[in-house]
Amino acid sequence: MKNKIQFPLMRNNILENDLDVLIKFLKKKPILTQNKNVKNFEEKWSKWLGVKYSVFVNSGSSANLLQIQLLKMQYPKGGEVIVPAFTWSSDISSLLHCGFTPVFADIDLETLGLNTDLIISKINKNTKAIFLSYIQGFNCLTEKLLKVLKKKKIHLIEDVCESHGAKFKNKKLGSFGWTSSFSFYYAHHMSTIEGGMICTDDKKTYHNLLMLRSHGMVREVKDNKFQKYIKNKYKDLNTKFIFKFPAYNVRNTEIGGVLGLEQIKRLDKNIAIRNKNFEYFINQLDKNIFFTNFDLTGHSNYAFNVILKNKNRKLMNKILQNLEKKGIEFRRGSAGGGNQLRQPYLKDFVSKKDIKELKNTEHIHFFSFYVGNYPELTLKKIDKIVKTLNIVTI
Repeated sequence: MKNKIQFPLMRNNILENDLDVLIKFLKKKPILTQNKNVKNFEEKWSKWLGVKYSVFVNSGSSANLLQIQLLKMQYPKGGEVIVPAFTWSSDISSLLHCGFTPVFADIDLETLGLNTDLIISKINKNTKAIFLSYIQGFNCLTEKLLKVLKKKKIHLIEDVCESHGAKFKNKKLGSFGWTSSFSFYYAHHMSTIEGGMICTDDKKTYHNLLMLRSHGMVREVKDNKFQKYIKNKYKDLNTKFIFKFPAYNVRNTEIGGVLGLEQIKRLDKNIAIRNKNFEYFINQLDKNIFFTNFDLTGHSNYAFNVILKNKNRKLMNKILQNLEKKGIEFRRGSAGGGNQLRQPYLKDFVSKKDIKELKNTEHIHFFSFYVGNYPELTLKKIDKIVKTLNIVTI
């Protein structure tokens, strides 16, 4: 029988105050499908992030998919997209669904993100985009990469799904690329139950996203010039039912909008607490056993990352057994379960050689895990987690 979890990955971050606001809203018997609160949340999010446009969708995975659908519209014949193997599955599956070839590069342990030099070494004439994932609040973006992408006119797509508020050069991640995606899943920095956001500074891209979000319908674009153009071009169609792209419905709801508007009010405060927790945690870990040399510049911590310095399966198993005994919840392999190249959905796309070339990703897969970090976690509780980790020896 498993021990009762004393230290979960996440406490419920939808608070009583959020529910009070939601109940007050529901008592008005409002429209619940996408409406004014969704629009207001998009505007608030854009202002917080520092971009011109944001589009609220039903999940971070949908946000990832729509970004790649946009890329497909520019490159109908597909091409290559450089992406980490240490990421969430939807980054890679969105490429496969849209006919792009994923090209994998290894990560740096200091940032848990793609190594810039390895990215550049894999760029060729078929490269259409770099799909960067900012893992668990760390930044892997560099000035060197931005200069190369600008020179070669290659799109940067940013996955910021679990790194809300992380920064590069004091500017929020998600505001550098052609597009970026965020997730508001239950366990992330803020939550709308389920939900995601796609962000961009490009007006045409924004209009396309509005249509892709809602069946491909042109009526979603509230732009008089665009609507006049469409009306004149498709005179034989009802302007309320013109489908410009093959698409589906990935809209969110007014309930998500209301929750987003409340949660964003305390996002910065919660990020500060999470960062303080992680810095306290990492400074107490035994540096002889665990890797602690993370680059904390501009970080926005999602979870307590624990990585063994050396390969030691026996020690790893003993640590995990001890965590279970103490009721400390964890996820082995860290984000997404580790190396995606080992997953069944990629078995026809990669070889054993491809897998073994990703040395740092492989180390994370077998010799790392994460423990929950959240604003309600006290320093006394962090002490107990650290003690449980540090006392385990072979």
